Amino acid sequence: MAALSDRQPESVIELRRITADHLSALLEEETAEWRAGLDWDFRASAELVRRFVNMHALTGVALVKGPRATGYAYYVCEEDKGLVGDLYVSREHRTLESENALLGAMLRALWQTAGVQRVEAQLMMLSSAASRPVPYAEWFSRYPRHFLEAPLGPILRLPGRHHPGLAIAPWLEDRQEETARLIAASYQGHIDSQVNDQYRSPAGARRFLTNIVQYPGCGTFFAPASFAAIESSTGLLRGISLASLVAYDVGHITQVCVAPELQGTGLGYELVRRSLLAFAAHGCRAASLTVTTTNAPALRLYRSMGFTNRRDFAAYVWQRPVR
Repeated sequence: MAALSDRQPESVIELRRITADHLSALLEEETAEWRAGLDWDFRASAELVRRFVNMHALTGVALVKGPRATGYAYYVCEEDKGLVGDLYVSREHRTLESENALLGAMLRALWQTAGVQRVEAQLMMLSSAASRPVPYAEWFSRYPRHFLEAPLGPILRLPGRHHPGLAIAPWLEDRQEETARLIAASYQGHIDSQVNDQYRSPAGARRFLTNIVQYPGCGTFFAPASFAAIESSTGLLRGISLASLVAYDVGHITQVCVAPELQGTGLGYELVRRSLLAFAAHGCRAASLTVTTTNAPALRLYRSMGFTNRRDFAAYVWQRPVR
């Protein structure tokens, strides 16, 4: 492929027109920013981007100026939905206009994809995420969120809570089907089911579980810190806390949910506490999680456990009317 010209003005092109060499400096900068801003080791995700870009198999767009890319974004399609995987513009070139140029180009491509009616995005490095103007605003909803983090030293002093009739056991992958049903039941009518429509059905929740267990987008799945609450008399799954490692010394809670009839009993607290203790035993110094700002009960719980806000971001949803 011919090199990008030094004389070329800044423009948006298809990601498949460039190679990983054009993205190299950009991915290095993004990796450093994730580590500095979120204690997150982004190298595995960056390596997947490099690999698929070199295979010309990643669907998305790049912002180019001269011989290198100054920004990129990619997306995947899942039945009638598009998912924006990442969007990053270098600090030197980062403006609302440059980010929206990438976002708008992706959305135009997605609306031209047969069957796509919905697009979801949670972009940690997007500037002014909670207030910025966006393309296709008439179809758009914004859900502000927090990225919370807690040091693990004080976790050892948190008291345990006993729940008669329930046993806390390691979560095992052979419980995925039961877990999917629990997630769908737990999030019925919940704000997060508007953010992520996979929470609305067991089939969608199964896809969600596959993503967090098998792929590095939420870190590397960490079974030793993943727990299940089991009803002793029936063996039924009543709650889960799933975990990953996002750096060698930082854990991340990827999912917490409790059966509707047991919400507010402290079971979520105990599951999270067990995950945090397991992170500490592994040698982690901190743990993180994300929460929608309007989810007041969850925010109170996490703050009571020592979590504080590290970054504000937002979940974006575009829902096109059915014609």
